Amino acid sequence: MAMSANVPASVRKLGAAALDLLLPPQCLSCREVVAAPGTLCGACFAKLRFLSSPCCAACGIPFEFDPGGADTLCGACIRERPSYDRARAVFRYDDSSRSLVLAFKHGDRIDAAPAYARWLARAGDGLIADVDLIAPVPLHWTRLFHRRYNQSALLANALARLASRPVAPDLLRRKRRTPSQGGLGRAERARNVRGAFAVRAGRLVEGKRILLIDDVLTTGATVEACATVLRKAGAASVDVLTLARVVREE
Repeated sequence: MAMSANVPASVRKLGAAALDLLLPPQCLSCREVVAAPGTLCGACFAKLRFLSSPCCAACGIPFEFDPGGADTLCGACIRERPSYDRARAVFRYDDSSRSLVLAFKHGDRIDAAPAYARWLARAGDGLIADVDLIAPVPLHWTRLFHRRYNQSALLANALARLASRPVAPDLLRRKRRTPSQGGLGRAERARNVRGAFAVRAGRLVEGKRILLIDDVLTTGATVEACATVLRKAGAASVDVLTLARVVREE
């Protein structure tokens, strides 16, 4: 039995309080001192634009007004339904949230993963209840070598622990290293990742309900390519959950 299991709760609380005095918890964004680890200060929290209903039933783009039906699609999804079933995100990707995402993605702020998993669990509550398997969008091995971690896999693992759902960090593989999507338009992004993903050999997805995890949904090209591969492999459904998303102006 672990020693910590024999330590009275009062002693553990006292130890945590002493640690907070020595190393006070900091805001995930600006590093101001906050009341609890894994939280934002009031100023940073107020700047984030969290997403919720009403939204497109497929891609999750927020509606300015309630259309009066949970199954309503946006204009883009009416014209062409995505390969995935539903996509949801925690907040808008904008000037206020960009620093959070980039610090997590490129700045080694992996300590934020448990907090972000809690946000994902709330934003994706309706998706998580239906899944058989949680899987991240993969990085190419060369990019993973240089970055040292896949931020989407960190989110997927933390969410799976929180939601008590199976996770498959290596369900998908990136067959080729694609140029960065930054600066590319919608059509260019789609061409860039077309055929870039595959289900890893030996992984069974037939009949399974998959929840794909990524950090940011921009045009949806990457998750569209992943969902297409999973569908071809027999997945029963593919949903998408991201930390942030770009909200296009109609």
